Amino acid sequence: QVQLAESGGGLVQAGGSLRLSCAASGRTFNRYTMAWFRQAPGKERDFVAAISWNDGSTNYADSVKGRFTISRDNAKNTLYLQMNNLKPEDTAVYYCAAAPSTRFFPRMWSPRQSDYDNWGQGTQVTVSS
Repeated sequence: QVQLAESGGGLVQAGGSLRLSCAASGRTFNRYTMAWFRQAPGKERDFVAAISWNDGSTNYADSVKGRFTISRDNAKNTLYLQMNNLKPEDTAVYYCAAAPSTRFFPRMWSPRQSDYDNWGQGTQVTVSS
């Protein structure tokens, strides 16, 4: 098991930037696929981005491509989401998630929340118009 804790959320104007962090505890982090999901009030949790452990490949939801960048620092057991050019529709609670990468072989990632076993508590991102 891996425990996750998000931070870095807040209130930002449209067009602004935020960087979210997800601190992971446990020695299994290096071999886990890590992902970001988000959930707006009254809506289901949606995939945002994922990063594999083996080759560092990244995948993004179409809605955030070109604006968000997912990265990880395995030495620090930390996952990041750099969010640029934020839009009001990005407003949501952002969650980090983790799952053993072997589960998704050979692709090593998944956009489905049901495929992830470990979740943080979430951090609120609010983008004003």
